[in-house]
Amino acid sequence: MRVPHVLHHLLRSLYDPSRYANDISKTYGTARGFPEIPPERRRTAEGSFRRTGHDPRMPASPSDSANLWVPTVARGTMGTHEAVTAPDAVFTPGVTGGRPRARTELALGLALFTLYSLVTMLPEQSRATAAREHGESLYALERALHLDVERTLNGWLAGQPFWRVLANYEYAITYIASALALLTWLFLRHPERYRTARNAFVMLNLGGLACFALYPVMPPRLMPPDLGFVDTVTKGRTWGSWGSPMVEHADEFAAVPSLHMAWTLWVGVELARVKAKRWVQGLNAAHILVTLYVILATANHYLLDAAAAVPFVVVSVYFAERIARPPSQRVQGPDAFFLAVETPEAPQQAGGVIMLDTSRAGVGRADLVRVIQERLDGLPRFRQRLVRRGRWRRPGWRDHDPVDWEWHVAERHVDGMAGLRAEVARIQSEALPLDRPPWRMVVLKGAEPGRTAVVYLMHHVVADGVGIVAQAVYLMDPPPEPVAAPPRAPLRKAAATVVGLGQLATAVTKPERLPAAGTSDRRYSTMALPLSTVRDVGRRYGARVTDVVLCAVAGALNRVVSEDDGRPDTCRVAVPLMMRPPGSAMVGNHTTAVMVDLPIGKMAETDRLALIAKRSRVLRSGTRAQAAWFVMWQAGRVLPVPLHARFARMSYSGRFLQGTVSSLPGPDKVLRLAGAPLTAVFPIVPLAPGAPLAIAALGVDTDLCFGLSADPGLAEDAGALMDAVHDVIEELRDEPE
Repeated sequence: MRVPHVLHHLLRSLYDPSRYANDISKTYGTARGFPEIPPERRRTAEGSFRRTGHDPRMPASPSDSANLWVPTVARGTMGTHEAVTAPDAVFTPGVTGGRPRARTELALGLALFTLYSLVTMLPEQSRATAAREHGESLYALERALHLDVERTLNGWLAGQPFWRVLANYEYAITYIASALALLTWLFLRHPERYRTARNAFVMLNLGGLACFALYPVMPPRLMPPDLGFVDTVTKGRTWGSWGSPMVEHADEFAAVPSLHMAWTLWVGVELARVKAKRWVQGLNAAHILVTLYVILATANHYLLDAAAAVPFVVVSVYFAERIARPPSQRVQGPDAFFLAVETPEAPQQAGGVIMLDTSRAGVGRADLVRVIQERLDGLPRFRQRLVRRGRWRRPGWRDHDPVDWEWHVAERHVDGMAGLRAEVARIQSEALPLDRPPWRMVVLKGAEPGRTAVVYLMHHVVADGVGIVAQAVYLMDPPPEPVAAPPRAPLRKAAATVVGLGQLATAVTKPERLPAAGTSDRRYSTMALPLSTVRDVGRRYGARVTDVVLCAVAGALNRVVSEDDGRPDTCRVAVPLMMRPPGSAMVGNHTTAVMVDLPIGKMAETDRLALIAKRSRVLRSGTRAQAAWFVMWQAGRVLPVPLHARFARMSYSGRFLQGTVSSLPGPDKVLRLAGAPLTAVFPIVPLAPGAPLAIAALGVDTDLCFGLSADPGLAEDAGALMDAVHDVIEELRDEPE
């Protein structure tokens, strides 16, 4: 929350509380009206992958583990299912946990009262002299500005015994009652908001006490009689009021700021933040106006005292929100990595082509907008944009209101699957602008009869592949069920990191380059295979699904890219591995990569598979993955921003890799988007700068869906390269035993 926003909302709460509540609910989250995470979307434990060939810890047979990759040391990692159901999947500004202990809160209140008492015990004579001088200066300033309305209001009230007594009671009681009532209500009914509200209240009072001690001001009623003020507080000796024996030890020189005004304004802000009922906010707005009149008419405060309360409230609420804001609001090192490596020729955005069965009911742009709007509170990055904060500071996330639905969700027509792939390639080649939330969806119709495609892209700074898929799954029905978490193994991970660092130090060699045009143009193709086919091939040759996919990519490069075009004998590819810790949510990058050299020269595919299976053991050991993640994470923590950006560009480029072969765990059930069943999801993976190839496989129900992106310098016809991937797998399947 920014200071101008706090002031804006504070002023609006005075005259239009219902409109303010609606506005703030769009701008600030659960404190602004986030619904509580439904039980079906909650997660009590983390860390397993679905049993459809995606977990290398769950072999397809007693002697085989033909599954997609996850490092064995990272058994606390998470998949799509877990990311969606993680309890912190939804970021809620101002929400800081459960209800604190009542006795702790009472002790805090007593501590504040003790501080107030200490201020009143300061030397009275010197304070009285300073307070009188400050009061005279303040009143002189008001007269110069023609703001001295206190004497007129005070003169009328002094001659009205009934209203004078009523005003005295209002001055003594209502501001305390309203603040205590609000704190009690928040404590009992909104514990998720209570801590932030209490912190703001404490800071408000600490600021006031500091001002009372350093700049005492005598109120008008205690000023010399020649100024014409009547002390309505002591006149009539109203029971329990200021100046009566019950509160005779109150600080008489605590005029600036007016805590009466500050407390009532703070109550108004907090009521609006929790979207209290309209009549309650209206009643509090009336209370603010009555309090303003009373503090002036009883000559307890100057008008400038009341005005001084506003910045005290603004600053208190602002810093309380800053304290409550989790670290994820600042772009973390692994996320900033992808901002640093992005170039005009290599946009860093990922996503997928979601195929929907619309044979029974169509799905259009309006349907998609409606679904996203309904679940927008659970997708913080869908409504936030990056804010640059200078060369030496990482960007931060800031709410962007309103969302430009016309741009973020579009609808187009394509001619068949060939037209769809060409349109996806065009969309993929355009970098997502960072002056708005970095995501986009395009509804494509006409690809196949009874089918509608939704192209979904999100910048890599938001999340890794699992996180991006998880945010798409969050828009779908039914929601996933919670799963159990495996135990953590910190010592095992530490040992793996040490071993892996040694392996990385001895494995740094320059790769041979594939042909590439080096432009932002892309070629895109898709394919779906039964997952059982790929797993059967793996079982047959004692390999994993990972190895089969890598072999198919290597064999396809051999068949499509000729030596005359500059094809080398080996191609180094990065295999991303998910390192998601238990409890991580949909946002954030928790990915590292292990390099594997693929043999792409001429050889029998069975020999190629055997060689790749041997080389890819580094994926299963997990030591290099753990070490690479350690280096990536620590670099983001310890390096200054410019040096971290340089590190990212050096380590993630064509100088170290020539392609990416990725796998993403998918949903374990048939999902629906806007009521339409999902039939396939073809991944879209960004090319690393200087690398001409990226291919990913995503498990969807019983299929393995492939998405291939290529530099036109490598493959003008991406379909031919994808066909070759298919042919290699078929050849391995049909090879006689």
